[in-house]
Amino acid sequence: MKGTNEMKKAILTNKAPEPIRAYSQGIVASGTLLFVAGQGPKDPKTGTVPSDFAGQAAQCLENVKAIVEAAGATMADVVKVNAFLKDLALFPAFNEVYARFFPQPCPARSTIGADLPGGFQVEVEAIAVLPK
Repeated sequence: MKGTNEMKKAILTNKAPEPIRAYSQGIVASGTLLFVAGQGPKDPKTGTVPSDFAGQAAQCLENVKAIVEAAGATMADVVKVNAFLKDLALFPAFNEVYARFFPQPCPARSTIGADLPGGFQVEVEAIAVLPK
């Protein structure tokens, strides 16, 4: 089919918030790498956002986990994470939540201060290697 790329496949799950713009929740490239779009703290079941930072961080990571699992992988398969924090002073609090989601060795990670949409305090994106 004209304009399609058989080297990439979109991942979509109702266990993570539905994309509201022109992006995919995740893309599998060449059948081996999963790129998870930045996930905010919106609960896909209720549409609500936790008011506290730890709750928002946990929901972001639950959303990432849902997409990773929809692609057939686990959080142990994640090799890189980018975390965006509205306030970098929350870095220690983010680490506490983050550690519950990733077994050792943890993925490589960058943490960036960012002005986030929707009043979000945190957003998380990830890259995983899919199991064969």
